[in-house]
Amino acid sequence: MSAELSAPASGGRTPTVIRVLVLATFVVILNETIMINAIPRLMADLEVTERAAQWVSTAFMLTMAAVIPTTGWFLQRVSTRRAYAVAMGVFLAGTALSAVAPSFAVLLLGRIIQAGGTAVMMPLLMTTLMTVVPEQDRGRVMGNVTLAISVAPALGPVVSGMVLQIGSWRWLFVLVLPITAVVTLLGLRRLENVGEPQAGAIDWSSVVFAALGFGGLVFGLSRFESDNYTSPALIVAAGSALIAVFVFRQLRLQRTGTPLLDLRVLLSSTYAKALVLMSVAFMAMLGSMILLPLYLQNLRGLSPLQTGLLVMPGGLAMGLLGPTVGRLFDRFGGRVLVIPGSVGIAAALAGFTQISMSMPYWQLLALHVLLMVSLAAAFTPVFTLGLGALPQHLYSHGSSMLGTLQQVAAAFGTALVVTVMSARSTGLVADGTDPVTAHLDGMRLAFLVSAALALVVIAMAVLLPSRAAAAPEEADELDTAVPELVKS
Repeated sequence: MSAELSAPASGGRTPTVIRVLVLATFVVILNETIMINAIPRLMADLEVTERAAQWVSTAFMLTMAAVIPTTGWFLQRVSTRRAYAVAMGVFLAGTALSAVAPSFAVLLLGRIIQAGGTAVMMPLLMTTLMTVVPEQDRGRVMGNVTLAISVAPALGPVVSGMVLQIGSWRWLFVLVLPITAVVTLLGLRRLENVGEPQAGAIDWSSVVFAALGFGGLVFGLSRFESDNYTSPALIVAAGSALIAVFVFRQLRLQRTGTPLLDLRVLLSSTYAKALVLMSVAFMAMLGSMILLPLYLQNLRGLSPLQTGLLVMPGGLAMGLLGPTVGRLFDRFGGRVLVIPGSVGIAAALAGFTQISMSMPYWQLLALHVLLMVSLAAAFTPVFTLGLGALPQHLYSHGSSMLGTLQQVAAAFGTALVVTVMSARSTGLVADGTDPVTAHLDGMRLAFLVSAALALVVIAMAVLLPSRAAAAPEEADELDTAVPELVKS
């Protein structure tokens, strides 16, 4: 790595390579949520059912879950510029194909290609950040990253709602296309390589096990919306079994030093706690993100655009607080932010258990802002603490593992709250309760489950250290731990 890139940025400035990657990541993550409001249009224009139309989001999530486990290996084998060019080139191709898609099948293929590019960007950003930013500045820079990755999902439904008011769903891709092209060209002009690529062959059986295992698990969890729980449960079981085979294969490959996903990251206690906290918090957050629009649109009668505008302040607050949270982390450490943040998450979700048909919108807005601000207080320090506890050569694998489990947590959180809500409301209707009251009661129970999950977040927050200062010593232990584990 060059001295210029490895040295601290002068004057506390964010390195150019990080600025470029944050901008690109903002574009691809914005696209991830931009199709949420387009489902009715797709059903009419392409003559598909609602379940089929939902695949534009499900297929995106499945592809992310299948591809992200391979990014740890990929990012160690190619240069920063090549990884960026591949990710943005693939995303650009998928966007162009989606814009001109003559049929739903082609649109679905375009979304899958888009997801393949998106899957590389987040691990690339996190790995590069941990490599080029000195420890004392990581909180501040990670806060700027949080701004991008928090505001983008919040803006996605709002942007799509505005576009769909005046144009076709194709404009959601047409508008993204030139922006992506400009960002890609800017990145290729300004981006410098970070570190040296390492030689090593890929284990294709691990790729297959990861794709089928994680993809199957996410797919099975996404199918729990139906009344038939047997088939999804079997798919989840099969996916879990393949993941177990994948894990065993990685432990065997550790002997030669060429695993697809280096599992030594899990032997860092700080990283493991951060991973659990992030996954459970993400699960609770995604559950609430599913329930709130259902409540606002199906029960309170708001339009998709009105719903997007109501939840936008929370997303913006989360993003705009990111840099401040980062600076506080650099100064005071993680515990003073993560513990209050985790308590705020639980309090907000507990507040949502009191929803009713007459609950004022300002109360909903306040609870959502509290949830998003609390997540901002937790996410930035936990990202930094978790990855900071790893040695540098495991950064790519750590961010890959984190990204993979986020996709699984998103699917599990969604499946959990929808299943709880449906089971409760169906049971009440069968007992003679009117459908609206039954649906509302089902949502309250689902929010209660999310609030219960947040108690796990509080427990992990209490166990986390304030700083990952012991990372170098722990790194030496990690380098020798797995070979001994494999021998045993």
